[in-house]
Amino acid sequence: MNDEGKKKLIEIIKQARGDMSQRAFCKLLGVSATAVQMWEKGVKVPDTENLSRIAVHAGYTMEELLSYLEGKPIQEASDLTIILRQMNNMPLSQVALIVQAGANRLASAMESAEGEIKAG
Repeated sequence: MNDEGKKKLIEIIKQARGDMSQRAFCKLLGVSATAVQMWEKGVKVPDTENLSRIAVHAGYTMEELLSYLEGKPIQEASDLTIILRQMNNMPLSQVALIVQAGANRLASAMESAEGEIKAG
């Protein structure tokens, strides 16, 4: 992997880790804290299995991650994909607000549909 790819990988690893400590992130991935430190310093590159796990936590497919690291264009992400990526890195309190807003919207849609059925 070239230097530019390593820089991009470091950014992706930090994005995947989000607010988690390196220790918490390494436990999540099932690797040592030293491994995560080496990855974030660009000293070592994760193996394919760990790259795949990092991709998932950063909201990418493995193909998207590899394309990005190689400097190839990747397909533009949908709004939903962007939201899901952002949610992966949010504190749970913010995720709870999003879930509540979704639940409220669904409840409102159900009430509206029930009203139409009764009126029809």
